[in-house]
Amino acid sequence: MLSKIGRNDPCWCGSNKKYKSCHATFDDKIMEAKRLGHIVPPRHIIKTPEQIIGIRESGKVNIAILDYISEHITVGMSTEEIDRLIAKKTQELGGIPAPLGFEGFPKSVCTSINEQVCHGIPSEKEILKDGDIINVDVSTIYKGYYSDSSRMFCVGNVNEEKKKLVQVTKECIELGLEQVKPWGFLGDMAEAVHEHAKKHGYSIVKEIGGHGVGVAFHEEPWVSYITKKGTEMLMVPGMIFTIEPMVNAGTDEIYVDDENGWTVYTDDGKPSAQWEIMVLVTENGHEVLAY
Repeated sequence: MLSKIGRNDPCWCGSNKKYKSCHATFDDKIMEAKRLGHIVPPRHIIKTPEQIIGIRESGKVNIAILDYISEHITVGMSTEEIDRLIAKKTQELGGIPAPLGFEGFPKSVCTSINEQVCHGIPSEKEILKDGDIINVDVSTIYKGYYSDSSRMFCVGNVNEEKKKLVQVTKECIELGLEQVKPWGFLGDMAEAVHEHAKKHGYSIVKEIGGHGVGVAFHEEPWVSYITKKGTEMLMVPGMIFTIEPMVNAGTDEIYVDDENGWTVYTDDGKPSAQWEIMVLVTENGHEVLAY
């Protein structure tokens, strides 16, 4: 429930404006949606202008790291080498790798190859081979603010089936992004993503979704990619979250590696692809903060 603020009191967003000329109408729209039975965002996940500036800068660093690693990925390198390069570049840019030590994760980046859906742990034993596809998931803390995005890379001579999976997954992201508008719903985005994947005969992992991000690594809301238009949380200006569907060539069934407790695999051994972007809902639409 939103706490009551006097109309002439300073607005809760830190703008130093009076509430009535800042977020009063905004809060009224949220309360009306709540009365209609919709899920609405709690105030603490709506970012202030100052926070948005900081998160935007963190996103720029995150993009620079992904740009850097895209120039180095090649056949024959280990995923441990990818981890070392990213750790070094993050430090050079004044950042901190957000995954390192997060809930016990041992590395600075997630590297997920072929049938690995997500949370692949870099290793000297894991060598990129001709024809592999790999997701490199970079998350960065910069001056206290978090950013998170990932890209797919085709290594060497990749067959057409894997290339199509990678391309369609990127298209899913782009179609979902078109639905990110203020006063719409997360389900609008999810349906666009899911329908495009299904159209090409692919499935989307149900159990793992996106998340809010910015002042913490993982914040509300949890973001599904299989729900329907008009459902899930109301999107409002100031919300920041990731769009990162995991698209499988075969079944949506998955399992977690028993040995490391992190790496997720497709149950049928078929490849999986994932792109991740971090997006801000704005007054007029959206702004991509990391891609």
